[in-house]
Amino acid sequence: MATEKSVEHSNVETVTTPNPPNDHGKSALITDNFLEHEQTVFQVIRDHPALVWWAFFFSVSAIGWGFDAQVNGAVLSIPSFRRDFGEEYDSGYVVPAPWLSAFNSISSVGQFFGGFICSIFADRFGRRLALAIGVLISCGGIFGELFSTARAAFLISKLILGVGLGFYLTIGPLYSSEVSPVVLRGITTAGVNLGIVIGQLLSNAAIKGFGDRDDRWAYRGPFAIQFFFVAFLALGLPFSVESPWFLVRHERMEAARNALQRLYGRGTNVETKLVAIQMTVAQDLAAQESKWSDAIRGPNRLRTAISCGVFVCQHLVGIIFVLGFSTYFFQLAGLPTERSFDLGVGVTACGVVGTIISWTIVNRIGRRTIFNSGMAILSIINLLIGILDVVPTSGASWTQAALTVVWAFFYQVSIGAVAFVLLGETSAPSLRAKTTAMATATQAVFGIVMNIVVPYMVNPDAGNMKGKVGFVFGGLGAIATVGCFLYIPDLKDRTFEEIDTMFANRVPPRKMGEYVVEH
Repeated sequence: MATEKSVEHSNVETVTTPNPPNDHGKSALITDNFLEHEQTVFQVIRDHPALVWWAFFFSVSAIGWGFDAQVNGAVLSIPSFRRDFGEEYDSGYVVPAPWLSAFNSISSVGQFFGGFICSIFADRFGRRLALAIGVLISCGGIFGELFSTARAAFLISKLILGVGLGFYLTIGPLYSSEVSPVVLRGITTAGVNLGIVIGQLLSNAAIKGFGDRDDRWAYRGPFAIQFFFVAFLALGLPFSVESPWFLVRHERMEAARNALQRLYGRGTNVETKLVAIQMTVAQDLAAQESKWSDAIRGPNRLRTAISCGVFVCQHLVGIIFVLGFSTYFFQLAGLPTERSFDLGVGVTACGVVGTIISWTIVNRIGRRTIFNSGMAILSIINLLIGILDVVPTSGASWTQAALTVVWAFFYQVSIGAVAFVLLGETSAPSLRAKTTAMATATQAVFGIVMNIVVPYMVNPDAGNMKGKVGFVFGGLGAIATVGCFLYIPDLKDRTFEEIDTMFANRVPPRKMGEYVVEH
């Protein structure tokens, strides 16, 4: 059904070139900008349900990434895993710190390469095929995890799985930011984070459900659950819609028109939207923004730095310590094994709630305020966890655990969700696949470093710092918060054309929220 935003199909010029005439193209771009600014979330959901569904379908591919990220640290809390892959230590079993670091970092190594490989496939063959390849690679890695009995084989399996997860984390924000209207873009790109926290919640629930067993299925069970994510994506991909932006760049105009029609519905005229995409793509091609080196030249240098920097902030404020090792940390703090499983589920459940709340505020408060406030709050919570460790009280362990749950909530409300929103908005349209791959690689590199360092800080046979690690991430987070104040922009309600203009005009990121773009 046509909406008030639609234009009748009659008397509309058919466009068959990626470089539309200037007058026609500029007129379409202005019209499309106006229509997008006038839309509401309710109108998009009501009038274009297919668009909403496919944006979220690609976003929640991140469920697999979230599950793996959480299960890495969570399996350490399973006694049978420590028995089969660890060594005897103090009347029990512990995975030696070198192997522990390898187990937790090897997936990030795979993600580093997976992100770049995904970018190449996504730009050459499309977003759908890139995700399909990621699904196949992930499937092979899961099989290896499930049946490995030696440390080396387990490491290789996690490396393969990591490559597939690099595809997941790259394609989710890439696709959802491309197909979403301005009013929905913050919500759908934040949907990537929802996929991650759902994966983390399912991981901790699986650990709780299987962890009390005394056989290999105590940890094989959680690994096997990952096949459900593979099946969901594999069943949906044949029916999915290719990104119109990809099709226009490859001059497949009729395919792009059909893709837009499927996304927006048969009752909506998509010619203005198609011409607007052509105009933006033509401008990017004229600027020759197509090489990897272009991502670090001119205005794109700052855009790439922001896109990658938001994920650096996540690590500097302690995501690996608080979320990845929460269950293990609870046990080291002296809580019973069963209670540590319960709290692990509680941490990720609060994360899901926080992500959903982020949807209600991301279009009201704005990206900059949410991100910067989140960084400050998380840094303070980390410092409180550290203080409780040097000022022992009878309930210090439980208070530290409670603060971890609170940390997870504020993380997902703020920087966990908004990082993906900023990635989708700050990257240049023609460089979006490459910039997203670089952000995935940045996430992976810092994941490798933190997954190597954190076990040495918390493991009983190494640093045994326990909650004092909070001082480390509290201090790093405080420093990062200062940088965020200077460089985190607010791009709420901005079209990609407006964002391009502001970066081209070298508007300071902290002032972009109130900057007036003349059309």
